[in-house]
Amino acid sequence: MRNFSFAKQIVQTLVKAGFTTYFAGGWVRDYLMNHLSDDIDIATEAPVDAIQKLFPKTIPVGLAFGIVIVVIEGHQFEVATFRKEKDYIDGRRPTHVESATPEEDALRRDFTINGLFWDPLTETLYDYVEGQKDLTLGILRAIGNPHARFLEDRLRMIRAVRYSTRFNFSIEIETDQAIIAHAKSLFPSVAMERVWQEFHKMAQFGKLDSSFLVLYRLGLLTTIFPELQNLKVQELEKKIEPFKRFPKKTPVIAYVLELFPNRSLEEQLSICEYLKLSRAEKKFTLFFYRAKKILSMPKDWKIELVEWAHFYADPQSYVCLQIFGNGLPSKDRNEFFDFHQQKQKLLKKAIERIQKKQPLVTSSYLKAAGIAPSKQMGLLLKEAERISINQQIQDPQEIISQMKKMPFWNKIT
Repeated sequence: MRNFSFAKQIVQTLVKAGFTTYFAGGWVRDYLMNHLSDDIDIATEAPVDAIQKLFPKTIPVGLAFGIVIVVIEGHQFEVATFRKEKDYIDGRRPTHVESATPEEDALRRDFTINGLFWDPLTETLYDYVEGQKDLTLGILRAIGNPHARFLEDRLRMIRAVRYSTRFNFSIEIETDQAIIAHAKSLFPSVAMERVWQEFHKMAQFGKLDSSFLVLYRLGLLTTIFPELQNLKVQELEKKIEPFKRFPKKTPVIAYVLELFPNRSLEEQLSICEYLKLSRAEKKFTLFFYRAKKILSMPKDWKIELVEWAHFYADPQSYVCLQIFGNGLPSKDRNEFFDFHQQKQKLLKKAIERIQKKQPLVTSSYLKAAGIAPSKQMGLLLKEAERISINQQIQDPQEIISQMKKMPFWNKIT
């Protein structure tokens, strides 16, 4: 808990300088729920210029909103001046802020369980919004008028779902109804990247299945994915049922693609574009699509060993094997995993060579055999790899000898 001691130092420094200062928000909530957390935000009476003068290393991330990052021994802490926010016009951010009391600062926050302050010096809780009561009752409640809270920042509607499913809290009725009333206004105020970040946070706590159900009930899922408009809840329950068998490090896009199981590769990549996903997530989508094809082939379908070797060499193959294998009936599951364990054992050396990019036959071998650098050399290197893996040959010269017997060799040389 080094972060705690560093954060406490920040509070001590600010209090010594005459500024009321507390831990704020999520850390306080998690602390009261006995959830250890190193993510500590600090709220203070000090203006940003005073914060910058008191600490030798700061990062000005949001001076207009009274926010700076204080850095202590490489650890970063967000320190924000107590504030009131005014004139939300884009459904996400206020146009300006004003300094405020701790109570006024608490009242501008999203949910009562996030509106708590903790003084680490006196170990005193400051609760101006009855957040502790809602924590005890297991209720997620918007602070003040829920319609106003969601019109100020429409992303709060998705965050409400994340918090309620993470902690298994019920959403208070007026808060619930306000989300339903404003669900269709999520876009364009909220950027798709922010929605995707929320999906990642839901997945982090293993809650995407229940989150998707709540998002659906509130009208948010069909706002995000309009093509699910006619989906019945029973159909959604069937689609998310496999989630519980997904391994921990499953990319979030794999869960989303389960909502669209029969889409073509082109359609799946279009979903990635719509969600503004990273290149790595698009690459996984491509691999996942091909993995489903190869893993669902009949047993008597001849798939070359070289293809299996490249499949296993990809670090995402483990996730794909677990997703597919765990979805099989129990009588087929053991056979499935035994088959792939044996295959990987057989191809162990080839897999390692592919991962290290160290093929048995290299361009230097081909040059020594009389092949000049050209496009054909690249084709020969692929053919050499195919022969070495499919025939389990470990001697480069033996591979080249086999290639010399092929008709195309003489044409190239």
